[in-house]
Amino acid sequence: MLFHKQLTKFGSGALFNKLFRKLKTFANMSFQSTAKVIAIGQMRATNDKNDNMKQVEELFAKAKQQQVGFLFLPECCDFVGENRKQTLELSEPLEGPTMSQYKELAKKHEMWLSLGGLHESILDGNCKTEKIYNAHVLINDCGEVVKVYRKLHLFDVETEEMRFRESDVVRPGPQLIAPVNTPIGMLGMQICYDLRFGEATTLLRKAGAQILSYPSAFAYSTGKAHWEILLRARAIENQCYVVAAAQVGPHNAKRTSWGHAMIVDPWGRVLANCEENELAIATAAMDLNKNMVVQKSMPVHQHKRNDIYALTAYGMGTTEITQDRLFANNTIKKETIFFETEHCFVFTNLRCVVEGHVLVSTKRVIKRLDGLLCYEMCDLFSTVCKIQGMLERFYKTTSATVTVQDGPDAGQTVPHVHFHIMPRRPHDFKENDHIYTRMDDRCLDQPDRSIEDRVAEAQKYRDFLNSE
Repeated sequence: MLFHKQLTKFGSGALFNKLFRKLKTFANMSFQSTAKVIAIGQMRATNDKNDNMKQVEELFAKAKQQQVGFLFLPECCDFVGENRKQTLELSEPLEGPTMSQYKELAKKHEMWLSLGGLHESILDGNCKTEKIYNAHVLINDCGEVVKVYRKLHLFDVETEEMRFRESDVVRPGPQLIAPVNTPIGMLGMQICYDLRFGEATTLLRKAGAQILSYPSAFAYSTGKAHWEILLRARAIENQCYVVAAAQVGPHNAKRTSWGHAMIVDPWGRVLANCEENELAIATAAMDLNKNMVVQKSMPVHQHKRNDIYALTAYGMGTTEITQDRLFANNTIKKETIFFETEHCFVFTNLRCVVEGHVLVSTKRVIKRLDGLLCYEMCDLFSTVCKIQGMLERFYKTTSATVTVQDGPDAGQTVPHVHFHIMPRRPHDFKENDHIYTRMDDRCLDQPDRSIEDRVAEAQKYRDFLNSE
């Protein structure tokens, strides 16, 4: 009721400023200036890669004049092909000469760089495959590649104004990438058409994203109708900054981009807009304290009904383990944990039935499966599937026994929900089901493995997961 009265009295903009002042006083926070100035670039790429690189160099120079430490470039900043054949011919692997030039520019200007969408060729031996990736590449100020995200959602549409089939040339990316720690904050990486899929950004926000990036070459007709609305919606619903560099103008006779590169704040306000200007940058200072203030004043993510509905991104987790975990009344040392997600963790076993026998457990101490909440169910089984696949690749096996003992009469000795994953080899037991008998016997006649053994095994799995 108070919120409604304030909204009516002050209007949304005034309300935000009033809440901002109140929260600062109420929480007794010392808000030092943490604002970081960033730049978004807008350009008109063609099939002339040399000219496109000259445009990029000029955008760097403009950003340098503004003393910016982070430049965002649009999708297709390397080139825009006129047809499928030309696009495949002009594409390069990420170790190619075009990427080397981008790295050198970032290093020369001591500037972080978001390369919004490169045409990444995929090599089979020495030959290019028939499709490529649309890759968003993040480069640091030393000229090093930090992370690569490959576009998940492909632009296959047919409207009254246009027809476009990105999947004729591009292969969809394999997974969502966890937010990346950068000097401006935790950055969630997306590309163009991904903007229409709010589920992905919800997952990035859950994983800690403070900034969502949508480098784009948005079609003119759809951009005119939806571009700003979608960008502001993603900012408002996730209470994050949204950064969207853009292509603008006619690239060839068949393709024209909308432009209007934008930076939007967590309240949904447009801080910068390149409009339809060619070869332009726009800058804005981003203060992550705004994220916190908006999220505290309207805690929508705390209000989500995770017991009723949930989202889980397959494969998204981390091998950088920062703390020990409880396993019922036992403490699992972080050195033996080799993968964790939002709600579960994976660790090496004290007593193994077969080589590679690991456990996947929920972070919350839950005795039985019927105590799991919706989001824990999704996350737990998704992680089990990922780790099963990883172990089979690691040990070069083709089968696994995956089991859960739910309750003491089923053999559960630790009252905390967990799955056993055991890679299987041909004839590893005289009778296949003897593995279950062995699971019961191991506690009686098998000594505990040393902590050194378990830590070394966990490190091998971490290294393998990081190499994939």
